[in-house]
Amino acid sequence: MVQALAYRRVLLKLSGEALIGDQGYGIDASMLQYIANEIYDVQQLGGELALVIGGGNIIRGTDASTYGIERVTADYMGMLATVINGLSLQSALEKLGIITRVQTAFEVKAVAELYIRRRAIRHLEKGRVVIFAGGTGNPYFTTDTTAALRAAEIGADVVLKATKVDGIYDADPMTHPDAVKLPQLTYLEALQRRLQVMDATAISLCMENKLPIVVFNLRKPGSIRSVLEGKRVGTFVGGE
Repeated sequence: MVQALAYRRVLLKLSGEALIGDQGYGIDASMLQYIANEIYDVQQLGGELALVIGGGNIIRGTDASTYGIERVTADYMGMLATVINGLSLQSALEKLGIITRVQTAFEVKAVAELYIRRRAIRHLEKGRVVIFAGGTGNPYFTTDTTAALRAAEIGADVVLKATKVDGIYDADPMTHPDAVKLPQLTYLEALQRRLQVMDATAISLCMENKLPIVVFNLRKPGSIRSVLEGKRVGTFVGGE
Protein backbone atom coordinates (compact mmCIF):
# COMPACT_ATOMS: atom_id res chain seq x y z
CA MET A 1 0.00 0.00 0.00
CA VAL A 2 1.41 3.39 -1.04
CA GLN A 3 1.76 5.81 1.85
CA ALA A 4 -0.28 9.02 1.78
CA LEU A 5 2.23 11.78 1.08
CA ALA A 6 2.10 15.53 1.59
CA TYR A 7 3.78 15.90 -1.82
CA ARG A 8 3.42 13.28 -4.54
CA ARG A 9 5.69 14.67 -7.28
CA VAL A 10 8.88 16.35 -6.10
CA LEU A 11 11.68 18.30 -7.75
CA LEU A 12 14.90 18.06 -5.74
CA LYS A 13 17.56 20.68 -6.45
CA LEU A 14 21.09 19.55 -5.65
CA SER A 15 24.07 21.85 -5.97
CA GLY A 16 27.24 20.52 -7.50
CA GLU A 17 28.92 21.34 -4.19
CA ALA A 18 26.71 18.71 -2.54
CA LEU A 19 28.82 16.05 -4.26
CA ILE A 20 32.14 17.42 -3.00
CA GLY A 21 31.76 16.04 0.51
CA ASP A 22 34.81 17.03 2.53
CA GLN A 23 37.41 16.73 -0.21
CA GLY A 24 37.12 20.27 -1.61
CA TYR A 25 36.66 19.47 -5.30
CA GLY A 26 35.10 16.96 -7.67
CA ILE A 27 32.92 14.04 -6.64
CA ASP A 28 33.30 12.37 -3.27
CA ALA A 29 32.32 8.69 -3.49
CA SER A 30 30.94 8.50 0.05
CA MET A 31 28.81 11.63 -0.42
CA LEU A 32 27.52 10.32 -3.74
CA GLN A 33 26.52 7.08 -2.03
CA TYR A 34 24.87 8.97 0.84
CA ILE A 35 22.71 11.01 -1.57
CA ALA A 36 21.78 7.87 -3.50
CA ASN A 37 20.73 6.16 -0.27
CA GLU A 38 18.58 9.14 0.71
CA ILE A 39 16.85 9.05 -2.67
CA TYR A 40 16.38 5.29 -2.41
CA ASP A 41 14.68 5.81 0.96
CA VAL A 42 12.28 8.32 -0.61
CA GLN A 43 11.55 5.97 -3.52
CA GLN A 44 10.22 3.40 -1.08
CA LEU A 45 7.40 5.79 -0.17
CA GLY A 46 5.97 5.58 -3.67
CA GLY A 47 6.37 9.23 -4.66
CA GLU A 48 7.71 10.60 -7.93
CA LEU A 49 11.14 12.22 -7.83
CA ALA A 50 12.96 14.39 -10.35
CA LEU A 51 16.30 16.08 -9.75
CA VAL A 52 18.16 19.08 -11.07
CA ILE A 53 21.88 19.06 -10.40
CA GLY A 54 24.42 21.87 -10.52
CA GLY A 55 28.05 21.74 -11.63
CA GLY A 56 29.87 23.95 -9.14
CA ASN A 57 32.02 21.10 -7.85
CA ILE A 58 33.70 20.99 -11.28
CA ILE A 59 33.31 24.47 -12.73
CA ARG A 60 31.05 27.48 -12.36
CA GLY A 61 30.31 29.56 -15.42
CA THR A 62 30.47 32.80 -13.43
CA ASP A 63 33.86 31.82 -11.97
CA ALA A 64 35.29 30.62 -15.27
CA SER A 65 34.39 33.95 -16.88
CA THR A 66 36.72 35.68 -14.42
CA TYR A 67 39.62 33.60 -15.77
CA GLY A 68 39.32 35.37 -19.09
CA ILE A 69 36.95 32.85 -20.69
CA GLU A 70 34.03 34.44 -22.51
CA ARG A 71 30.92 34.36 -20.27
CA VAL A 72 28.74 32.43 -22.72
CA THR A 73 31.45 29.81 -23.27
CA ALA A 74 32.02 29.59 -19.52
CA ASP A 75 28.31 28.99 -18.91
CA TYR A 76 28.27 26.16 -21.45
CA MET A 77 31.27 24.64 -19.66
CA GLY A 78 29.23 24.76 -16.45
CA MET A 79 26.31 23.05 -18.20
CA LEU A 80 28.61 20.22 -19.31
CA ALA A 81 29.76 19.84 -15.70
CA THR A 82 26.15 19.20 -14.66
CA VAL A 83 25.98 16.35 -17.19
CA ILE A 84 29.03 14.72 -15.57
CA ASN A 85 27.34 15.02 -12.17
CA GLY A 86 24.06 13.70 -13.50
CA LEU A 87 25.74 10.60 -14.92
CA SER A 88 27.60 9.94 -11.67
CA LEU A 89 24.35 10.16 -9.71
CA GLN A 90 22.57 7.92 -12.22
CA SER A 91 25.27 5.28 -11.75
CA ALA A 92 25.02 5.44 -7.95
CA LEU A 93 21.22 5.16 -8.05
CA GLU A 94 21.18 2.26 -10.48
CA LYS A 95 23.57 0.31 -8.24
CA LEU A 96 20.75 0.45 -5.68
CA GLY A 97 18.27 -0.84 -8.23
CA ILE A 98 16.58 2.49 -8.97
CA ILE A 99 15.74 2.90 -12.65
CA THR A 100 17.03 6.33 -13.62
CA ARG A 101 17.00 8.52 -16.71
CA VAL A 102 19.25 11.49 -17.38
CA GLN A 103 17.67 14.11 -19.61
CA THR A 104 19.75 17.00 -20.92
CA ALA A 105 18.70 20.39 -22.24
CA PHE A 106 20.93 19.86 -25.31
CA GLU A 107 21.84 16.71 -27.20
CA VAL A 108 24.43 14.38 -25.69
CA LYS A 109 23.13 11.32 -27.52
CA ALA A 110 25.75 8.84 -26.37
CA VAL A 111 24.93 9.15 -22.67
CA ALA A 112 21.55 10.83 -22.11
CA GLU A 113 18.11 11.55 -23.52
CA LEU A 114 17.18 14.97 -24.82
CA TYR A 115 14.72 16.65 -22.46
CA ILE A 116 11.15 16.10 -23.66
CA ARG A 117 8.50 17.13 -21.16
CA ARG A 118 5.99 14.38 -21.89
CA ARG A 119 8.67 11.71 -21.82
CA ALA A 120 9.97 13.00 -18.48
CA ILE A 121 6.47 12.85 -16.99
CA ARG A 122 5.97 9.32 -18.32
CA HIS A 123 9.23 8.21 -16.69
CA LEU A 124 8.03 9.64 -13.38
CA GLU A 125 4.67 7.92 -13.68
CA LYS A 126 6.52 4.63 -14.17
CA GLY A 127 8.45 5.15 -10.93
CA ARG A 128 11.75 6.16 -12.50
CA VAL A 129 13.95 8.91 -11.12
CA VAL A 130 14.60 11.60 -13.73
CA ILE A 131 17.76 13.71 -13.53
CA PHE A 132 17.64 16.97 -15.47
CA ALA A 133 21.14 18.03 -16.49
CA GLY A 134 22.53 20.72 -18.77
CA GLY A 135 20.73 23.55 -17.02
CA THR A 136 18.14 25.27 -19.20
CA GLY A 137 20.46 24.87 -22.18
CA ASN A 138 20.98 28.63 -22.23
CA PRO A 139 23.75 30.81 -20.80
CA TYR A 140 23.01 33.38 -18.08
CA PHE A 141 20.53 31.07 -16.30
CA THR A 142 21.35 29.26 -13.06
CA THR A 143 20.47 25.68 -12.17
CA ASP A 144 18.15 27.13 -9.49
CA THR A 145 16.15 28.66 -12.33
CA THR A 146 16.33 25.32 -14.13
CA ALA A 147 14.83 23.66 -11.05
CA ALA A 148 11.92 26.11 -10.91
CA LEU A 149 11.35 25.81 -14.66
CA ARG A 150 11.40 22.01 -14.79
CA ALA A 151 9.24 21.77 -11.66
CA ALA A 152 6.59 23.96 -13.29
CA GLU A 153 6.80 22.01 -16.56
CA ILE A 154 6.34 18.57 -15.00
CA GLY A 155 3.66 19.71 -12.56
CA ALA A 156 5.69 19.13 -9.40
CA ASP A 157 4.04 19.75 -6.04
CA VAL A 158 7.13 21.25 -4.40
CA VAL A 159 10.74 22.29 -5.01
CA LEU A 160 13.19 20.94 -2.44
CA LYS A 161 16.37 22.99 -2.22
CA ALA A 162 19.17 21.00 -0.58
CA THR A 163 21.77 23.08 1.26
CA LYS A 164 24.47 22.77 3.93
CA VAL A 165 22.32 24.41 6.63
CA ASP A 166 18.90 23.54 8.05
CA GLY A 167 16.90 26.29 6.40
CA ILE A 168 17.03 30.01 5.68
CA TYR A 169 18.60 32.45 8.14
CA ASP A 170 18.55 36.23 8.34
CA ALA A 171 22.34 36.13 7.82
CA ASP A 172 24.90 33.52 6.81
CA PRO A 173 25.02 31.13 9.81
CA MET A 174 28.50 30.00 8.76
CA THR A 175 29.92 33.46 9.44
CA HIS A 176 27.31 34.89 11.84
CA PRO A 177 26.83 32.66 14.92
CA ASP A 178 23.91 34.84 16.06
CA ALA A 179 21.99 34.38 12.78
CA VAL A 180 18.28 33.61 13.32
CA LYS A 181 16.53 30.82 11.45
CA LEU A 182 13.37 31.80 9.59
CA PRO A 183 10.94 28.84 9.61
CA GLN A 184 8.58 30.34 7.01
CA LEU A 185 8.67 33.10 4.39
CA THR A 186 6.47 34.34 1.60
CA TYR A 187 7.96 34.55 -1.90
CA LEU A 188 7.98 38.34 -1.70
CA GLU A 189 9.80 38.31 1.63
CA ALA A 190 12.46 36.04 0.17
CA LEU A 191 12.85 38.38 -2.81
CA GLN A 192 12.77 41.66 -0.89
CA ARG A 193 15.17 40.53 1.83
CA ARG A 194 17.60 39.05 -0.71
CA LEU A 195 18.30 36.08 1.52
CA GLN A 196 20.03 34.13 -1.27
CA VAL A 197 17.70 31.17 -1.00
CA MET A 198 17.58 30.86 -4.76
CA ASP A 199 18.16 33.52 -7.38
CA ALA A 200 15.38 36.02 -8.00
CA THR A 201 14.37 34.49 -11.35
CA ALA A 202 13.87 31.07 -9.73
CA ILE A 203 11.81 32.44 -6.83
CA SER A 204 9.69 34.54 -9.19
CA LEU A 205 8.98 31.48 -11.33
CA CYS A 206 7.92 29.52 -8.27
CA MET A 207 5.73 32.41 -7.12
CA GLU A 208 4.01 32.70 -10.51
CA ASN A 209 3.29 28.96 -10.54
CA LYS A 210 2.40 28.71 -6.82
CA LEU A 211 5.20 26.21 -6.29
CA PRO A 212 6.26 25.99 -2.63
CA ILE A 213 9.98 25.78 -1.84
CA VAL A 214 11.41 23.88 1.10
CA VAL A 215 15.03 24.67 2.00
CA PHE A 216 16.67 21.99 4.15
CA ASN A 217 19.96 20.46 5.24
CA LEU A 218 20.91 17.63 2.90
CA ARG A 219 23.39 16.23 5.42
CA LYS A 220 20.69 15.51 7.98
CA PRO A 221 19.61 11.93 7.17
CA GLY A 222 15.93 11.42 6.42
CA SER A 223 15.19 15.09 5.66
CA ILE A 224 13.80 14.50 2.16
CA ARG A 225 11.60 11.69 3.46
CA SER A 226 10.35 13.91 6.31
CA VAL A 227 9.28 16.65 3.88
CA LEU A 228 7.29 14.17 1.79
CA GLU A 229 5.64 12.83 4.93
CA GLY A 230 4.45 16.35 5.78
CA LYS A 231 6.81 17.01 8.69
CA ARG A 232 8.15 20.51 9.25
CA VAL A 233 11.73 20.56 8.03
CA GLY A 234 13.98 23.51 7.29
CA THR A 235 12.29 26.65 5.92
CA PHE A 236 9.07 26.78 3.93
CA VAL A 237 8.74 29.47 1.24
CA GLY A 238 5.30 30.06 -0.22
CA GLY A 239 2.08 32.02 0.02
CA GLU A 240 1.34 35.68 -0.42
